[in-house]
Amino acid sequence: MDTAASTGAPEGAARSPHIAAVLSFLWPGLGQWYVGRPRAAALFALPVVAIVLILLWQVVGGVGQMAALLLTPSSALTVVILIGLLAAWRILSIADAMTVERGRSPFRDRSTIVTFSALSAIVIVTHLVLGYGAWAFYDASSRIFVNELSPESTAAPSLGPNGSPMPSDEYVAAPLATPETQAARINVLLTGIDSAETRSTALTDTLLVASIDPTTADVVLISIPRDITDFELYDGRTFTGKVNSFMTWVRNHPEDFDDTPLNTLVKQVGYMIGAPIHYYAAIDLAGFRRMIDLVGGVTVDNPKAINDPRYDWLDGRRGFRMSAGEHTIDGDTALAFVRSRQGVGDSDFQRARRQQLVLLALREKLTSPEMLSELPSILDTAGDTVRTNFPSDRVAEMIDLATRVDTEDVRQYVLGPSKYAFRPPYSETGGVYRLRLKEDAVAKLSIDIFGDASRYASLPEYATPSPTTPGATPAP
Repeated sequence: MDTAASTGAPEGAARSPHIAAVLSFLWPGLGQWYVGRPRAAALFALPVVAIVLILLWQVVGGVGQMAALLLTPSSALTVVILIGLLAAWRILSIADAMTVERGRSPFRDRSTIVTFSALSAIVIVTHLVLGYGAWAFYDASSRIFVNELSPESTAAPSLGPNGSPMPSDEYVAAPLATPETQAARINVLLTGIDSAETRSTALTDTLLVASIDPTTADVVLISIPRDITDFELYDGRTFTGKVNSFMTWVRNHPEDFDDTPLNTLVKQVGYMIGAPIHYYAAIDLAGFRRMIDLVGGVTVDNPKAINDPRYDWLDGRRGFRMSAGEHTIDGDTALAFVRSRQGVGDSDFQRARRQQLVLLALREKLTSPEMLSELPSILDTAGDTVRTNFPSDRVAEMIDLATRVDTEDVRQYVLGPSKYAFRPPYSETGGVYRLRLKEDAVAKLSIDIFGDASRYASLPEYATPSPTTPGATPAP
């Protein structure tokens, strides 16, 4: 029986509907327990206990698991709905707890109405704030993870922040290959899309492969300079243009290729480095600039002084300079830092390395706790800036790995001169700056990183002789 004695309150003591309301506001069911209704208390309390236990399980699982809950579109939407249902459940519990006398409405007195209204307003405002945060995750993730929504089912904005949107369906592509096991190395192609208003086409001026070993936390960054040209295609033909225009060429010559421009680029980059690309991420550079401003800038250690009098800020200004050493830079400066390439002694080789530095600096800033207050704005910008077919169910793993990786341990390579590429004489290129890959050097690097998974490892000219073979010596 629901009795006052069961609550420990003195028998016959008057119970305040205001106290009951506050108790159920603090935790659904506490008010019912206070007025001597333990069954009702259990009914209202147990669903909330279940939600809290699930939340604690996510917290114990680490930052990555919590982030994955919110970055997976389906689970993020579930969280939004649960926040709304929990608000309604709390308000219902408050109203029910205020019924301290059977058969008597608690809302006959103006004071109880004021108490109920005030507590309900706090619940609604609190849950609106929480719901807004969860919705920000859902909205951003549903735009970022393009492979999880069909083109017909999403109205997500396309890349391109200046009113010149790029075709959204061009960035909806299922993975061409997937890692053989959960422990296998993951290769992701990061493409920087330069879609400024002054450009007639969006160039993939950044081609960077991030290769991650989820078991050892070994991370390798490989940049392909934009001026690489005259390279062999995966189908045996040769492309004579520059690699940064390859995707546009495929788009303009669909009859020559059997896949979409993005898929063709992904396959081609995988062929170049000798290992399959599993996933891609396309990043608009202008949105990248806004994201850096939102995190309060990033700190980079510039390895070499920059003096580029030809750099175009796209607002009428010309010229970019930066001394060697450590600098904390804003979005505009970061964009110049990763785009400048015309300084004395400068090249795509230097620019690609600077892109890696900024990417690592941004990763470090985004994983810092002080970014929590800017999270909704960061997510909104990311939703406008990033498109990827990386599976959201592995996001937890990648975030946890990102917190374990020391920037100093990341191996960084640029396939530029003089080790991995060479510049042919201007007499051969019509005065145009071009680079050609040194296949032997690229093959050696590929085998060093990917081992037997590299396509070069199966080619006789790059195979390492077995030391047990008569006359063979181990490779240096």
